[in-house]
Parts: sequence; structure tokens; C-alpha cells
Amino acid sequence: MADWNKSTIDEFHARGGKGVGPFGDKLLLLTTRGAKTGQVRTTPLVYHRDGDRYVIAASKGGAPSHPGWYHNLVKHRDAEIEVGTEKFKVRATPIPKGPERDRLYEAHGDNFAAFRDYPKRTKRVIPVVVLEHVP
Repeated sequence: MADWNKSTIDEFHARGGKGVGPFGDKLLLLTTRGAKTGQVRTTPLVYHRDGDRYVIAASKGGAPSHPGWYHNLVKHRDAEIEVGTEKFKVRATPIPKGPERDRLYEAHGDNFAAFRDYPKRTKRVIPVVVLEHVP
């Protein structure tokens, strides 16, 4: 997975965040601080917009556990994202369940259809995270 992330991050930077692999212009780079290690890590993730907010889903392709970046954001809500050629700080709000999570996850599936299949692969409820720009 680390090699895939690195090559996707490299492609993201080379293309100015546009037209990246199968994700097109729907990819952002999320940089978090490790919940256990404190190490800084960057992960490419599909996103959609909800007004001024950026929304990501902790799908991990429908795996039985949440991705590491989700645990990082639960512990350290301050992060950084790159969208296109912009880089800025955000505050994360994890939404593990409920009607708002359901609405945002459905919109995520409308944005990138593969996310509609991920809940069928796991017993867990896939959380979403709202990222809001911090001035």
C-alpha cells in the first residue's frame, strides 16, 4: 500500500492534483499526525464537497477495520490537505454514525460509485470525516 500511496502522491503533484488515475479531479492528499507514533503521514483520498466542507470516507475498501488515518484524525483533529495546487490546514470532524453520516456517505457514493459497494463488504458502519478550512 505504501508504494501505491507514493506513486499516487507523485502523480498528484506532477499533475497539479488534476486527472489523477481513475480518480480524476476527485482526489485530495490528507496529512495527519499518527495517533500512536506521532509521525506525519500523507494519504491520497477520494473526496466530495458539501458546501465549503470537504468530505472523505473511512472505507478502506470495505475492510473490517478503519484505516489508520481515521484513528489519527479522531485523536488529532488538526490536519492539512492538498486539493489541486492548494495546500491548507483543516479541522476534522469524524461522523461515525447517524443521519448526517448517512447523507454524506450517500453523496460520496454519488461522487465515486465504488463507495456504494464498500458497505456490502464489511459489518462495520463506514464513518465519514468532514474537513473544514482553518484560516
